[in-house]
Amino acid sequence: MDDRADHGPEFRILNVIVVLVISANLILFKNLFWGENTMKRFVSYFILFSVVSSLVIFVFSDLRAEQNNKNWPSPVNAVPDRDVYYPGSEELKPDEMRVIACGTGMPNARPKQAAACWLVELGNGDKFLFDIGLGSAERISAMKIPYDYLDKVFIGHLHVDHIGDIDALWVGGSIANRQRPLRVWGPSGDKPEYGTKYMVDQLQKMYTWDTGSRLGNVNTKGLEIEVNEFDYKKVNNVIYDENGVKISSIPAIHGLDGAVSFILEWNGLKFAFSSDTYPNKWWLEYAKGSDLAIHECFSPPSIMVNKQSFPVGDALNVSTQVHTSPAQFGKVMSQTNPRLAVGYHFFNDFDTLPEVLAEVRKTYDGPVALATDYMVFNVTKDNIRVRMAAIDEDIWPLPSITEKLPADPSQRIGFSTYISDGKVIYTDVIEKIYSNTNKEFGTDYKPPTGK
Repeated sequence: MDDRADHGPEFRILNVIVVLVISANLILFKNLFWGENTMKRFVSYFILFSVVSSLVIFVFSDLRAEQNNKNWPSPVNAVPDRDVYYPGSEELKPDEMRVIACGTGMPNARPKQAAACWLVELGNGDKFLFDIGLGSAERISAMKIPYDYLDKVFIGHLHVDHIGDIDALWVGGSIANRQRPLRVWGPSGDKPEYGTKYMVDQLQKMYTWDTGSRLGNVNTKGLEIEVNEFDYKKVNNVIYDENGVKISSIPAIHGLDGAVSFILEWNGLKFAFSSDTYPNKWWLEYAKGSDLAIHECFSPPSIMVNKQSFPVGDALNVSTQVHTSPAQFGKVMSQTNPRLAVGYHFFNDFDTLPEVLAEVRKTYDGPVALATDYMVFNVTKDNIRVRMAAIDEDIWPLPSITEKLPADPSQRIGFSTYISDGKVIYTDVIEKIYSNTNKEFGTDYKPPTGK
C-alpha cells in the first residue's frame, strides 16, 4: 500500500466510525428533548446522514489518492510498483508458476549470458531445472533457494551448453547443503554410449578424485545421483508424475538421435521447453496452446558471419538446419499459438536483438519475449508477468531444509605416508583455532594428533 496517497482502508474505516459516533451522540442528545415521532424521524436522518457521509469519505480518499499519484515521484516514499523480481522476497501463490532464465546464451558462456538453463517453480513447492549449461550454476545460486529443493534436472540432449554445469550442481550443490541425491532425467541414445546414463557414469568416474577426497571430510549424501534414462523415441512419454505435476518428453531433431523436448503440465498450466531442435511435427502437436512456450531462436546466418566469423555455408547450415532460426521460430509459434512465446539461444545484445526480432516478425505477430539471463515469468491462468531479477552477487548457500549431518570420519581415505611425512604442523596455531572455535560454538573438539 502506498501511504503517500492515503492511509489505506484503516483510514477510511476510522472516518466512518467517527461519523457514526458523532451521529449517535446527536441522537442521544436529541432524544432528551424530542418526542417519539421526532425520534423516529431523527433515526431516519441519522441513517441517511451516515450513508452519505461514508460515500463522501470513500470518494474523496480515492480522489486524493489519484491526485497524489499524479504528484509522484516523492522524495521520501518507496516507488509504488517496482517492476523487478528480488529472489527470495516473494511468496509464490498456490496457483502460480514462476519460470526464471538461468541461461539463454551459446556454448561459449559469457558474463551476460550462461548457456541453456531454465528454472521452473510451482505453487505446490516443486522446483525443476531444464538443462544446465555452462555458467548456469552461478545464476541458480543467485535465486536464493536451498539446494535440497534443486534436486530435479531434466536434460534435453548432451551438448556441453546443455549439461556443462551439471558437475557444479552435483558436487557444488552437495557442499552447499544439499542432503539428498541429485535426480537426473535424460534421453537414451541410439547407442548406449550416446545416452544420459553413460554420460553420468563417466561424469562420476571423471570426478573420482574429487569425490574421494571429500569422504570423511564432509557429509556426502548429496553426491549420490539417481539417473532416470528414458527412450528418446517415445512420443508424449510421461517420465515424471508426482505431486500433481506431469512431465512428458517428445522427440527432438538436433545433432544426433537422442535429443528431446519437454512438456510440463500442472494445475491447468502448460509449460513447453524445446531444448534444441529443428522444427518438428511432435512439437507442433503437443506444445500447441502452451501458456509459456520456450523454444530455441538461434542467431540468423548474418549475425553468425558478422559477429562470429562463421563461413557463410556453415552459418546457413547451423542456423537453419542444426538449429531453429528466428524466422523458423516465428513460424513454429504461429502454428502453436502459445499465450507467450519465448525465444532463446542467441547472444541478446543491443545490436542483435532488433535483427532477431525483425526475423521473428516476418512469420509471427503474437506475444513474444526474447530472453536474456535473469528474465522472470510469473504465470497464472489470468496473467503472465515478465520482469528482470535483481540479484545479490554476494550470495551464500542457504541452510539445508533438514538437520545438517556431520561427516563420517571412518570414510576418510587420507594420505600416503610419503605425503603425510611432508606436513609442517603448526601446533600452537591449530590449538588456538580449535580453542577459539570451541568457545564460540560451545563445543569441545580436540585437534588431531600426529600426521
